[in-house]
Amino acid sequence: MSLVPWRDGRDGMYGWIWRHLPGNAWVRALLSLVLAMAVVYVLFQYVFPWAEPLLPFNDVTVDNQ
Repeated sequence: MSLVPWRDGRDGMYGWIWRHLPGNAWVRALLSLVLAMAVVYVLFQYVFPWAEPLLPFNDVTVDNQ
């Protein structure tokens, strides 16, 4: 048993993404950055505004005294 996760062929989700991106290491790094920025954009533009009314941020339990 290896202490390093990628030695036994189980390198996880990020390894799978890295192996399936085209190009050399620099192109893959650039594509990874673009993908991460796209995920952040979608989260901030669509997911977080949709979920905000469902979250209890305005349910304050401290009284004004």
